[in-house]
Amino acid sequence: MFRTRFAPSPTGYMHIGNLRTALYAYLIAKKAGGIFILRIEDTDQNRNVPSSVQAIYHGLALAGIVYDEGPDKDGGHGPYIQSQRLPIYKTYAEKLLASGDAYLCFCGKSDKPAQEQTGERVQGYRDPCRNLSGKEVEEKLAERILPVVRQRIPDSGSSSYFDHVYGTITIENSQLDDQVLLKSDGYPTYNFANVVDDHLMEISHVIRGQEYLSSTPKYNLLYQAFGWQQPEYIHLPHIIKEDGSKLSKRKGDPSFEDLVGMGYLPSAIVNYVALLGWNPGDDREIFMLEDLAQVFDMDRINKSSAAFSFDKLLWLNGEHIRLLSEEAFHALALKYYPESVRHIDLTRISQLIHPRLEKLTDIPVMVSFMAELPAYDVALFENQKSRSTLDSSRKVLKETLPLLESLAEWSNETLFETLKAYAQEQGLKLGTVMWPIRTALSGLPSTPGGATELADLLGRQKTLLRLHTGLVKLQAAE
Repeated sequence: MFRTRFAPSPTGYMHIGNLRTALYAYLIAKKAGGIFILRIEDTDQNRNVPSSVQAIYHGLALAGIVYDEGPDKDGGHGPYIQSQRLPIYKTYAEKLLASGDAYLCFCGKSDKPAQEQTGERVQGYRDPCRNLSGKEVEEKLAERILPVVRQRIPDSGSSSYFDHVYGTITIENSQLDDQVLLKSDGYPTYNFANVVDDHLMEISHVIRGQEYLSSTPKYNLLYQAFGWQQPEYIHLPHIIKEDGSKLSKRKGDPSFEDLVGMGYLPSAIVNYVALLGWNPGDDREIFMLEDLAQVFDMDRINKSSAAFSFDKLLWLNGEHIRLLSEEAFHALALKYYPESVRHIDLTRISQLIHPRLEKLTDIPVMVSFMAELPAYDVALFENQKSRSTLDSSRKVLKETLPLLESLAEWSNETLFETLKAYAQEQGLKLGTVMWPIRTALSGLPSTPGGATELADLLGRQKTLLRLHTGLVKLQAAE
């Protein structure tokens, strides 16, 4: 059975890379009818942010990604929070010490190379403590020096493995460092805990960022030391900005929840993130999560970095908005309507803007003209496409005002038929008639809805007042 996991560290927000890792792991499991697991990797106590655990849960829920096992869903492989698994790591570290695949290191910072003192790994680093005799180890322990446990990397040979994205990866053992597995405080490093946990949780496929490509041989040496079967690997390419730089919250790039707050639908974000490094093999681009779970193929993940485009996300968001039912869209739109338009029929406003909206946060600006006519330049009455000029617009407003004032019934249908008949009688294009009316009603170059739809929504009194205002503006420009 396929068993995948999303194993975030609770150090901040759900960034786009986190979301894609979780999504791909979820899709790979679901496509195969397998199990998706949430594991919280909180062993780096200095970096943990308490509120981040809730951010992880909230982010997954927003995305619609439901895990089968996790901290609150025991599937028999828990605990699912690493800080609750310390005795497990101690047991397995002792097994490595007993087999000689690990050793105790008593070195202080001053005993290490300058790079190691700052926490930077030195390629091929071999700690002097790996050569301590049993007697020397006992003496160090007697001095109450708290050791760390380091992995004993073979001096010769090479390590190879197959990755579903990058193919066969081979690294000489001489380039690998004797990494720390268990710190002196009893907490494991990621490099050790992820191997132990992935084995004990029966993870069949490990999905993570490409930055771990060069570390994976060290993990595989641990699998070999324990006599465990290695999982399959899927390392994901970086997500970058269109200028080639990395996405970074510190540089103002939004997190998943930030994007939702900016008016993007979670379903559209998930759809877009799925396409950042993967394609279905055809021209289809619009997917709901359930669609992705049916078609996702891990062997179609691209090894090239994926550029995040807000233009593409905006387009996808508009498509997802249009996939919503009228009722679902209205429910989402309600909280974005400003108080100034709440006296108007909001259901009808929703029906008007639904086919034209790209982002939920655009709603206040899109509908503000309904409450108050903005200041606009008379040049707006000119439009080449509709063949509207200042003269034709002046004529249209002057001659249609009496027709509209005399209407017994005020509805979109009646308004449209009246203006259509006027255009035919005058030998004018319908657009030449509608353009100045829509301009006078909105004061905008584009609107959610045509002239008669706006007139119906604004009502008789406000419509006639705005048309008079437009006519005065045009007459003043003669």
